[in-house]
Amino acid sequence: MHGHPFHQGDAPPARGGTRPPAIWLLSGTGEGPPLAAALLARGWGLRVSVVSVAATRAYSPHPQLELQVGALGGMDAIRAQLRAEGAPRFRWVVDGTHPFARRISADLQAACAAAGQPLLRLERPGLAEPEPRRGVVRLEALVQLAQQPLAGDRLLLAIGSRGLAEALRHSQAAAHFARILDNPLSLQLARAAGLADAQLACLRPGKGLTVAGTGSLERALCRRWGITAVLCRASGGSTETLWRQVCAELDLRLLLLLRPPESAAGLCPAALLAKLGHP
Repeated sequence: MHGHPFHQGDAPPARGGTRPPAIWLLSGTGEGPPLAAALLARGWGLRVSVVSVAATRAYSPHPQLELQVGALGGMDAIRAQLRAEGAPRFRWVVDGTHPFARRISADLQAACAAAGQPLLRLERPGLAEPEPRRGVVRLEALVQLAQQPLAGDRLLLAIGSRGLAEALRHSQAAAHFARILDNPLSLQLARAAGLADAQLACLRPGKGLTVAGTGSLERALCRRWGITAVLCRASGGSTETLWRQVCAELDLRLLLLLRPPESAAGLCPAALLAKLGHP
C-alpha cells in the first residue's frame, strides 16, 4: 500500500507476550468508524486502511488501532503486504470499501485468494426512505442522463469527482454544480471536467460526521445555487439518506445512480460482527 501508517498508540501485548489477533479493515468514514469501535471493544487488534489523511479524523484513537493511509496499489501490492516478512497475520480481511469501488474490491478478492487470506465483504443495505415527493429516477449508468428532461434544471452532482466528466458529457441540465472531497485530485478532476471553482463545494471528512451534522451545509448549498435536481449514488448509508432527506424537504428531483452488482456476497454490519466474533 502506498502512503504511511498512523499508529494510534503502543498496543500492549496480550497474555503470553503476543499481540491480540488482528483484522485488516478497508473502509471509509461511514460504516468504518462504528465497525472499528465495535471490533476494538471486543479485543481485536485492528489495522484500518483509508484513502486520505482527512478520513483518519473519523476514527477515535485506541492503543490497538493502526491507521494506514494511501491507495491500495493494486492486487500485487495487496498480496505483497499480506505476505511481507514481519507483517501481522490477519485473522480476517474485511472489505468495507464504497459499493462503487469495483476495482478495489476485485483487487482485494484476487490478492486474498492468492495469499490464502480469509476475506469478508461488508454490504450496505439498500434504502427506500425517505422518498422525495417528486419520486426517484433510477439510472443504471451515467449515459442514461441524456434521456432525462433536465433542460431547465440546475443539477447538483454528488457522485464523486471521478464520474463528473462523464456526467457532464451526457447531462442536458441548464447548469451544473458538484460536491467533492477536499483533496487535490478531486479538485483537479472537477476542473478538468469543466466546472469552475464557483460551481464546486468541498467536503472535509471528519470525526462524528452524521446526517444531522452535515445536512445543514447541503441544504444551504442547494438554496444558494438554486438547485432543482440532485444526482447521487445509491450507495446506502448516511450519504444517500442525507440526499433523500434534502430532496424531500426542499422538493427537489432526485436522480439515483444504481450501484453495480456485487461480485461477491456481502454481510450487513450485524451479520458481519456475528461472523467475526471475538478473538
